[in-house]
Amino acid sequence: MQLNDLMPAPGSRKTRKRVGRGHGSGHGGTSTRGANGQLSRAGGGKGAGFEGGQLPLAMRLPKLGGFINHNRVEYAVVNVARLDELFADGDIVTPEALEEKGAIKSALKAPVKVLGNGDISKKLTVKVEKVSASAKEKIEKAGGKVE
Repeated sequence: MQLNDLMPAPGSRKTRKRVGRGHGSGHGGTSTRGANGQLSRAGGGKGAGFEGGQLPLAMRLPKLGGFINHNRVEYAVVNVARLDELFADGDIVTPEALEEKGAIKSALKAPVKVLGNGDISKKLTVKVEKVSASAKEKIEKAGGKVE
C-alpha cells in the first residue's frame, strides 16, 4: 500500500451543494428554494419565536417577577423530638450545641427556631432565638425551661 492508494471510506465524504451557480449544476434558477413567496427571498421567513400570528410565548409570560421580601428571616428549625434524641437530661440547648450535634448546619448563618413536632421527656434549658408556643408548652411540661 502506498500513500497515493489511501482513499476515504465510500460515502464518508460528501460534496457541498453549490446553489445558484447556473442550470448545469442542477441547483440553478430558484436555488432549491421553490417558486415565489416569503421563504424564497433572501432573509425571508419568520423570526425565532414566531407562532403563526398567535401571541408568542415570550409576550404571554409576565414581564417581571413577583414581590420578594428582602427582610424575611429564614430560621434553622429543630423539633422538640430531635432535642429529646440529642440531649441528655439537664443539658442546655444553644445554637452552638445544636451545631456540634449536627442538628443544624451553622449557628452563625441562620437564627434557630424550635418547633413543637414530636414529644419531649427530658428537662432541658433551651436558649435559642425563637420557640413556637407548642414547643414552649411541651418543654415546660417536661420540666425544662425556655430562656
